[in-house]
Amino acid sequence: MRAPGRKDRSPDRSVHKITGARPSLSEDIRSRQFRYLVSMTIRTVCFVLAIVTNGWLRWVFFTGAVFLPYVAVVIANAGRETAEPVPLVPPAPQREIGPGQSPNAPAA
Repeated sequence: MRAPGRKDRSPDRSVHKITGARPSLSEDIRSRQFRYLVSMTIRTVCFVLAIVTNGWLRWVFFTGAVFLPYVAVVIANAGRETAEPVPLVPPAPQREIGPGQSPNAPAA
């Protein structure tokens, strides 16, 4: 039951972008650093598990600890050039102003 006076916040409401501008450079760097941090955390966990475990699982974790730095750098460097362009609405067509006409003159 909904409390009186509260608006319904349905999840189907979408946010529309009004510009084709990319995110700011600082926002892009922040997201890259976060991706790199997550990848390096997974690598550290793999390294610790490679020391703690035995058998074939040790080699799986060791392989992850060796190859994850390369993957982390590639993922972190994949940035601004992969952003999809946002389609913009073209401006409304305007009528042509002939020679000697004022822009405020009524159309003939």
